[in-house]
Amino acid sequence: MAEFKAPIRDMQFVLNEVWQAPELWASMENTQEVTPDLVNAILEEGARLCENELEPLNRNGDEEGCHWQDSVVTTPKGFKEAYRLYAENGWTGLGGSPEYGGQGMPKMLTVMFEEMLFSANTSFGLYTTLASGACMALDNHASDALKQRYLPKLYDGTWAGSMCLTEPHCGTDLGIIKTRAEPQDDGSYRLNGTKIFITGGEHDLTENIIHLVLAKLPDAPSGTKGISLFLVPKFMVNDDDSLGARNGVSCGSIEHKMGIKGSATCVMNFDDAVGYLVGEVNRGLQAMFTMMNYERLSVGIQGIGLGEASYQQALAYAKDRLQGRATDGPRQPEKSADPILVHPDVRRMLLTQKAYNEGARAFASYVGMQLDIAKNHSDAATRARADALVALLTPVAKAYFTDRGFDVCVLGQQVFGGHGYIREWGMEQYVRDARITQIYEGTNGIQALDLMGRKVVANGGEWLSIYVEEIEQYLNGLKQPELQPFKEALDSSLSLLRQATEQVVSASRTDLNEIGAAGCDYLNLFGLVSLGYVWTRMAEQAIGKDDTFYRAKLKTARFFIQKLLPETTAYFGKIKAGSAVLMEIDEDEF
Repeated sequence: MAEFKAPIRDMQFVLNEVWQAPELWASMENTQEVTPDLVNAILEEGARLCENELEPLNRNGDEEGCHWQDSVVTTPKGFKEAYRLYAENGWTGLGGSPEYGGQGMPKMLTVMFEEMLFSANTSFGLYTTLASGACMALDNHASDALKQRYLPKLYDGTWAGSMCLTEPHCGTDLGIIKTRAEPQDDGSYRLNGTKIFITGGEHDLTENIIHLVLAKLPDAPSGTKGISLFLVPKFMVNDDDSLGARNGVSCGSIEHKMGIKGSATCVMNFDDAVGYLVGEVNRGLQAMFTMMNYERLSVGIQGIGLGEASYQQALAYAKDRLQGRATDGPRQPEKSADPILVHPDVRRMLLTQKAYNEGARAFASYVGMQLDIAKNHSDAATRARADALVALLTPVAKAYFTDRGFDVCVLGQQVFGGHGYIREWGMEQYVRDARITQIYEGTNGIQALDLMGRKVVANGGEWLSIYVEEIEQYLNGLKQPELQPFKEALDSSLSLLRQATEQVVSASRTDLNEIGAAGCDYLNLFGLVSLGYVWTRMAEQAIGKDDTFYRAKLKTARFFIQKLLPETTAYFGKIKAGSAVLMEIDEDEF
């Protein structure tokens, strides 16, 4: 297999040239110290860590998996030592609050590091990103006492975090959870219940694990309005920050999974476990969503990272594998055959991988930019606009990146032919690891329903209008003749998105099934338009620059606009078909 190389040059291009991130960071007080030199150093050091320490553990981690015995989980060989190195070098607190020991790096930058991490070793990366998400929820909603006690050791990697939502009888419908929290005289709570599918719920990487747990109080209202959020440590923490007795939380088993086998997916039992309220009573879901929005973007980035790793392997194989001759004449007549890269269909697969990977990378950075603006900008109206865009774009980033990431991994496997189906080449692992990204943190069907129902129909397309107006304003400013094909193609696709929105908003007034019927097709249409937007911006920066990198960027942009963006027409046609064709069939007719 080819060695993974982090795509630092492309990341620098996206940050510095497409989005002018250094200028943005310099304009906001909390990010003024984020200089280009610092960013380059972080990217380069992150690449060395991922390439040299984490990627070599990926295959063995998949083969060995995690081990469970008597409530104890042991991670694959090498993971514990790698985690110690990861924490010692400050990566666990990269985006964390400086007030509690984090480095405060902007999300635009941390999404780039996360992509490298997931390319190199997705299973390992899951332990670290769950801790980051837990820190986000605590930093925004916990009391000062809880933050001071728990955040420093979470940021320095001494402790890890987990997110405990799902229960055996409910996944998406959290309103029917059964885990209960009983208030105690000292202000703490006692939690009882079982959670399943808990990533990193138990492991041997850190000395303590801090669980964020959704539960209901005895007198809580029914449904989601009665959910509260609690911090439940694996080991109790003494007043001097040393570890005390084991809390009433244990791992009942780990799942045997299709992929991400180096990541412990746990059944967690809470038996009179001591917990502490995070945020307000009965408002736990709002607090948890602070974490979940970041986690959903992180899951989307998993799709990008795995797609990039698959592409690199497929490209190296296509250059090396000799099979057949080019249809317009031999490229290497001195050899028995030409590399398969000469064949149009192989190029189609590789260019599709490249176009989706690079487009998604640029769009992920755009979403990260909105998160940075919403958090750090001095102007309240600008922050509110960015907040609206984050709400609108998060389900798109999670679902579209992971759907396309899985597709890209399958294409990489296909380039290898029969060898792609064989374990030792590694391509089938990318496919297996990518599959879960379409399922957890809310299945992609749920993301489509969230986008269509809550983020578009519920406000009459108000948030969408902010995004569409930005794209229209950008297109109106494009004057270069070389960009006119991009402008025309994107304008046409944007028109389809507007028409689709108007149709569903109107139709849903009399038939609520229209929202669910259109959701997935609408999300795919939205994702294609969004990648069309960022690819046009990348093409603009590449035009007129005589360099291999920029020439390749412009040619890939043309491929996306001419070969992939036209799929918007098909998605629009499916949206126009409405809900009747789905709902008219009776149960006994399936």
